[in-house]
Amino acid sequence: MKSYNYFCSTQIQMGMGKTKQLPEMLQSLEIGSSILIVSDPGVVRTGLVAPIKTALEASGYRTLLFDSIKQNPRDTDCLAGAEIFRDFDADAVVAIGGGSAMDTGKTIALCGPNGGTPTDYADGLRSYTNIAPIICIPTTAGTGSEVTRSAVITEESTHRKMTLKHASLRPILAVLDPSLTFSVPSTVTAATGVDALVHAIEGYTCKVTNPISQALGSKAMQTIVSALPTAFRDGQNEEARQEMLEGSLLAGLCFGSADVAAIHCLAEALGGLYDTPHGVANAVFLPHVLRFNAEENKQMHATLARYMKFANDLDTEEMAVEKLIEGITSFTEALEIPKLKDLPGVRKEDFPRIVELAVQNNSTASNVRPITSTDYLQILEQAYL
Repeated sequence: MKSYNYFCSTQIQMGMGKTKQLPEMLQSLEIGSSILIVSDPGVVRTGLVAPIKTALEASGYRTLLFDSIKQNPRDTDCLAGAEIFRDFDADAVVAIGGGSAMDTGKTIALCGPNGGTPTDYADGLRSYTNIAPIICIPTTAGTGSEVTRSAVITEESTHRKMTLKHASLRPILAVLDPSLTFSVPSTVTAATGVDALVHAIEGYTCKVTNPISQALGSKAMQTIVSALPTAFRDGQNEEARQEMLEGSLLAGLCFGSADVAAIHCLAEALGGLYDTPHGVANAVFLPHVLRFNAEENKQMHATLARYMKFANDLDTEEMAVEKLIEGITSFTEALEIPKLKDLPGVRKEDFPRIVELAVQNNSTASNVRPITSTDYLQILEQAYL
């Protein structure tokens, strides 16, 4: 019999306007009075951060904003934030934004009190101890980082995407307020939404999955495929925005105690080399990796097709798998996801380097079907057509 464990220590607060209750939530957690707020320039410009910062200060908290974060955050960003954390004598980190802000916030909460570099932790040279309390407030429905034990950081000198992973990196509090997602552009809504869908699919199918992750993943797939087209077309739709936050949350809980797999390995390689938005990169490879994996796992992928209502119970496994690939392809096209060949900077001459980075990714071993360098190269060539 297979053994497994499932753990999530994060308190989850979901609901419209929940961020207005943040000071009271923090007071109940007794995390200290000095808060480093971590966000990115785009989120700050939307005006979402200022009211939260003002409310905290009005409740007696001492705050400082760090927003020097790039898309696909670099280790250098995290180190700059860690130095500010120490200089400010911060007690905790409140991360407001998408995956870049939340993953940077986690890494600052790790490196700030303890020193060292993200590489030290990713490569096992330092222990994950004495991590400052982390509170995450997502402004996109995508990464699920508000409930995961991971932070993905780019090593600037090598373009390697490093995954810092430890149970202590889980935020102590996640506040999910759909109103913060209303201003997200449709292109970002689409990309982050597909990112969440990939989390659910890979968390469900990967070699280290478990029944709890699969239960969460199946619900996440159903929710995201149903809600994302509406959120994409109508960003002010409260029901769709809340459903997408819930779908992203469920997907994070799915893969957060399992793993991702080959789609993410390729996507992270692309992001490291070209700074491609992570959700876009995932969407580009999704149908092609699904086809590769389904060749040896027809029953599992037929089940996925039925969860997402691309197929029904009367379809044979072969028919359901074909409907899955066709359905996912049409789904991403309707969301106006670009093709691999149309992404800025992507060149066929770089395929060997993309393959090299994908193979080096620890999650390659978790893919439901064993995948080699040759397989990765074939998938890249198919995606480039």
